[in-house]
Amino acid sequence: MRVVTTLPSATEIVYALGVEPVATSHECDTPPAAADLPSVERARVDPTADSADIHEQVGEAAAGDGVYEIDREALRRADPDLVVAQGVCDVCAVDQVAIRDAVEDLGLDCEVLTTDPHVLDDVLGDVERIGRAVGRASRATALVADLRDRVERVERAVADRSRPRVTVLDWLDPVMVSGHWVPDLVERAGGAHGLAAPGERSTTRPWDEIRAYDPEVLVAAPCGFGVERALAEAPALTDRPGYADVAAARADRAHVVDGDAYVNRPGPRLVDTLELLAALIHPGAVDPPDDGGTAPLPAPDAVRS
Repeated sequence: MRVVTTLPSATEIVYALGVEPVATSHECDTPPAAADLPSVERARVDPTADSADIHEQVGEAAAGDGVYEIDREALRRADPDLVVAQGVCDVCAVDQVAIRDAVEDLGLDCEVLTTDPHVLDDVLGDVERIGRAVGRASRATALVADLRDRVERVERAVADRSRPRVTVLDWLDPVMVSGHWVPDLVERAGGAHGLAAPGERSTTRPWDEIRAYDPEVLVAAPCGFGVERALAEAPALTDRPGYADVAAARADRAHVVDGDAYVNRPGPRLVDTLELLAALIHPGAVDPPDDGGTAPLPAPDAVRS
């Protein structure tokens, strides 16, 4: 079967099921072999700009022709039997409506499978749906069973512990509180994500609201940024009035997390994310992934130096 994936999480899912896609999106880089495959779309924003500029570019693109442009010739050459698209967020990846329009205009004889996950169980359901679509139903069932076992181990490890206030940030300038599957993961990891409920969209929030919530654990995981890039953008957060007085900053419990690897991609690695969050929220409760995906969020003076 010839499979095209138009977002990184879908690419990770099909590889985990033993299927190599014939084409992907420009952001697909896990596993490393995915980065060498043809891309069927490109972004209309400059990813090297700072957070505020990217936010402005995204707004302008969304109000115009869209954040992403489909390479229709590349899609035609891929000649897919199945295209995996998404309906969660037209900022994060090309929207399924645009994919369906392109497939119809090109006259491609293929199925378009849309993922639209908002909590962890939705993601695991997508693994099984994609597994059936690519003829790997048994492998998908086994993978989901293993992932659920890991989730249950984390939940048991934190069950009798206190639930500190946690805030995970999806963007730093402006400040955006993570939604969708993130509040669900935080709650399963033994925290209280009081600024967003499971399944809600990520939303821009006034800094004063975050200060008033006074998170005891703060995680900065900007969408699309690894640890190094997030640290470079950290002053957009740490230079805000009153940041040093937030409970997490006072207690050295403010962290940068690789958003690309752990937060923004609703695929099998969200269970790694759960383990990482549990380790940050309740140190010693579980073993976190050992891949350098997190770092302390420096104090303002340390960031500038």
